[in-house]
Amino acid sequence: MKEPEKITWELVKAHGLTEEEYEKIKDILGREPSFTELGIFSAMWSEHCSYKSSKPVLRLFPTSGKNILVKAGEENAGVVDIGDGLAIVMKAESHNHPSAVEPFQGAATGVGGVLRDIFTMGARPIALLSFLRFGRLDSEHNRYLFTEVMRGSTTYGNSVGIPTVGGEVYFDETYEGNPLVNVMCVGVVNKDELIRAKASGVGNLVLYMGADTGRDGLGGASFASRDLTDDSDQETSAVAVGDPLREKLLLEACLKLLRTGAVVGMQDMGAAGLTSSSSEMASRGGCGVEIDISLVPRREEGMIPYEVMLSESQERMLLVVKKEKKKLIRKIFDKRDLHAVSIGRVTSDGFFRVLDKGRIVAEIPAKSLAEEAPVYIREEKEPPYFKKIKDFSISAVPEPKDYNDILKRLLASPSISSKQWVYEQYGRMVRTDIILQPGANYALIQIKGTKKAIALTTGGNGSYCYLNPYEGGKIAVAEAARNVVCAGARPLAITNCLNFGNPTKPTVFWQFKKCVEGMAEACRILKTPVTGGNVSFYNENPTGAIDPTPMVGMLGLLEDIDLRCRPNFKEEGDIIVLLGECSQELGGSEYLRVVHGFKGGNSPQVNLEKEKAVHKACLEAIRAGLVSSAHDCSEGGLAVALAECCFSESKSKIGAVIEHLSPFRTDALLFGETQSRIIISCHPKDFAQLKNIAQKNKAPLSKLGEVRGARLIIKKDKAPLVDMPIDELEKRWKEGLTDSI
Repeated sequence: MKEPEKITWELVKAHGLTEEEYEKIKDILGREPSFTELGIFSAMWSEHCSYKSSKPVLRLFPTSGKNILVKAGEENAGVVDIGDGLAIVMKAESHNHPSAVEPFQGAATGVGGVLRDIFTMGARPIALLSFLRFGRLDSEHNRYLFTEVMRGSTTYGNSVGIPTVGGEVYFDETYEGNPLVNVMCVGVVNKDELIRAKASGVGNLVLYMGADTGRDGLGGASFASRDLTDDSDQETSAVAVGDPLREKLLLEACLKLLRTGAVVGMQDMGAAGLTSSSSEMASRGGCGVEIDISLVPRREEGMIPYEVMLSESQERMLLVVKKEKKKLIRKIFDKRDLHAVSIGRVTSDGFFRVLDKGRIVAEIPAKSLAEEAPVYIREEKEPPYFKKIKDFSISAVPEPKDYNDILKRLLASPSISSKQWVYEQYGRMVRTDIILQPGANYALIQIKGTKKAIALTTGGNGSYCYLNPYEGGKIAVAEAARNVVCAGARPLAITNCLNFGNPTKPTVFWQFKKCVEGMAEACRILKTPVTGGNVSFYNENPTGAIDPTPMVGMLGLLEDIDLRCRPNFKEEGDIIVLLGECSQELGGSEYLRVVHGFKGGNSPQVNLEKEKAVHKACLEAIRAGLVSSAHDCSEGGLAVALAECCFSESKSKIGAVIEHLSPFRTDALLFGETQSRIIISCHPKDFAQLKNIAQKNKAPLSKLGEVRGARLIIKKDKAPLVDMPIDELEKRWKEGLTDSI
């Protein structure tokens, strides 16, 4: 690349800046920007880095709570107190656009980036969770994207030695050509060893650490801030290339270095690379930073300052360290064959200054980059389709004649069926703290040296949010909380990835705002504040926007691992109980989509006070030792959840007989996706006490049947609706996804 002689309007537009934004840049500088400065502003003021469309809406989220140590937006990741001097650091990131263009590296570098967000704060990463959305698997291209994303994420995570312990994988035509690849990571840290991503101490050294800088990932932040087009697959230079073995070395070196007391601040070179890390650290610290990029290690010849500053090459960190500790730092990094190069210093003038062999190539007030990007109040408009949804009538849906067949079809559908093929790719035994292997609706991980465990889950239903973004947003939080409650854990906090289309389109922005409003309400009522996350706009392909799809990553705390609960039925003769109640809802269900080929109707509705009551009753019963198993009802409805309760790794299968059902329309009763429901099993002698707990917490409770035999039998008015061997149902469930790949 050659530096242009003059900044033209065509060049400004090519950098994604508006005329008003360019005029603001000139006002800040008091002059025309250099080419390098234009690139720096373009990256830092991009949607991906500045959140210029989403900031006003994100302020709706509750971000405070008694367990919150670091609030959303303050650092690279959120921090949640779990007691006894320990904290969980948690973050979620999206890598959607890169994964659409180069799925292996897109997914791999997404994992690498979120790992660095965690150990940047002094925490040791202990677990990854995924949230993946693809188009239908009857397309060869979608199968390619799916298998390559899996290969990229597993190769990276397994090589670094961090297990992927759970997550979600769904398939829907809305994600054709624009898959969603979201990754959540959590780490553990002693509270008094947290490190912040800010520069301080005039004269302290700015250290470049990790891999060489190349041209890969150049312009990645800007690439993620525009729509995908038919030509986007040519933009592979915007996709960085990862090296997981170097990441492992970098992780261990950084954690060792933090224990020396030499580090003042540390940040990953993520989106916008060296530009974002250095300017943001200066801004947070209320100081300046001066760097000389001629000192930056490079793997390519002829790189101009613009390229060095905007490269998103992976496995790189920026540290501010005490100048007297330079020799100690070099020793730690030399031992691991990693760069630890002093490229600059902390200054007192508040400027982000970039030199090239002593020549100034950029000189910008740091706060103007990190904190003063323009913020827009976007126009919002209800989409025309939203009114049509309300015309849906359940009476227009023909009732099936064979409920056995419907249940088998749902269990075999790729979105519901077992993700065993996915989990087998992950190195889930690289650590020994995992209590429940992947496959449940949540993961359970014991905290070393304690009896504590954390429950983790990811979720978010795009169909619900398309049909009713406000209710869909509430459900995303409520269902995630419900899942960790089923483990016996108290929900503490969430992180998120908010995946939407182009925010300049009023209908898309309406979806976004309504979704956030619903999520925020659920977080307030369920007391699960937001620790941070990621907004991913411009998820559009040439045929249109994806369904609005918020990913919620939920953290729950179990104080005593001995009180954990399992999702599967355990004992013959146990009573099966429904905590919550059914209603006649079919809108947005997998049943409508899979069986009737229809995505429509209103989404399920969720009463958050009722949801909270169900959570409280379930947790109290589990802590009292009354619950043998607990399983959430979600996609596929009551019948699918009952079947999943019967599945286990044990050779001796255990069945259920259900005889007490509400007098609703049968397909809505079995396959409707009414919220706030948990299937519980308990010993008969404990049923009365369980009922008392439910009444005390004002949570509906009803007896469904009992654990018995090796078949799933569901009766209504004494007539069997479903009567199938568990072996056959489980076979359909296990083979559904692999048969589609």
